[in-house]
Amino acid sequence: MRYTAKHRFADVGPRKLRLFADLIRGKNVDEALQLLRFYPNRGAKLVRAVVESAYGNADNQEHPDPDSLIVSECRVDGAPTFKRIQPRARGTAFGILRRMSHIIVSLSDPPEVADEAAADEAPAASGAPALPAPAGTPATA
Repeated sequence: MRYTAKHRFADVGPRKLRLFADLIRGKNVDEALQLLRFYPNRGAKLVRAVVESAYGNADNQEHPDPDSLIVSECRVDGAPTFKRIQPRARGTAFGILRRMSHIIVSLSDPPEVADEAAADEAPAASGAPALPAPAGTPATA
């Protein structure tokens, strides 16, 4: 099962947050939180808060072992941009873009646990499908 948390309209640009999203994607929850804890960047603190929220969702929905979860999805999308104008010399104006972002984190069970559960539910196929013979070889019966 997936446990998701979102932080919408975070007041940091998506480019600054994607570094930390790439850092923790695919890691164990405890390892991801330890990695983010020691970065002084504001973006690391925001991503860490979202990971902790997803972990809290898993704990609240009574996952049997929330410490075994991995960060299956960590995505940072762009949000609406505030556009400002900075007055400059001789009546010109420069644009200022205040970028925001949406942070989405999903936690799920490790793939090997999910594969074993799927194997228990569905019976395994008994035999591989036969491949056709190459074009230059005679067919044998």
